Amino acid sequence: MKFRIIGNVVPAVEVFFEQPGEEMITQSGGMAWMSDGVSMTTDTNGGALAGIGRMLAGESIFMAHYKASKAGSTIAFATTVPGKVVPIKMKDHPNGLICQKGAFLCSQASVRLDIEFTRRFSTGLFGGEGFILEKLTGQGSAFLEVDGDMVEKELAPGEIIKVDTGNVVAFQNGMPYEIETVQGFKNILFGGEGLFLTRITGPGKVILQTQNINDFVKSLSSMLPSRN
Repeated sequence: MKFRIIGNVVPAVEVFFEQPGEEMITQSGGMAWMSDGVSMTTDTNGGALAGIGRMLAGESIFMAHYKASKAGSTIAFATTVPGKVVPIKMKDHPNGLICQKGAFLCSQASVRLDIEFTRRFSTGLFGGEGFILEKLTGQGSAFLEVDGDMVEKELAPGEIIKVDTGNVVAFQNGMPYEIETVQGFKNILFGGEGLFLTRITGPGKVILQTQNINDFVKSLSSMLPSRN
């Protein structure tokens, strides 16, 4: 599959179909533009339960399938906020990739998007991502949406990184993931951070983003005039 990343501020990925029958999937409403020769179908991509699970994970119940009817047709998928489009080769993640909700942009149809329940109740309760994350498995290429700039960390066995939850994009399936509280009463009260940090343990790769969209929205909201 051929593709190119277009733009620097709010980028898009444009996919070039080389053969009839090639197919891309995305959440409902994720397509930006396409050429003639691409047909669209919409379904729950795995049944009603799979659709409901994706809804709980922050995605649409329905998935859109775009299939090429002729060689040379193109389709593009754009990000929703300033950031990056990150191509992922699933062969580099044979056990799958765990993503925060909203990180999935699009993929080849051979990539499967499922929900992933966190293993510990406290992780889901306090982690800022709800009880459910997203899990990508299969073969082919997928594309993730990163808010701001991307930072990759390759953790050695036993190495630990602690991250504000909103700055985590994805990590390899099988890496221990839990939430720990910020230590110290004054740190909690005056530190300017949340009460909880995401703790990820190696070995494995972690993808981070420099922009926490929730913090960005709160910053904008504080500048808006209030209604009396």
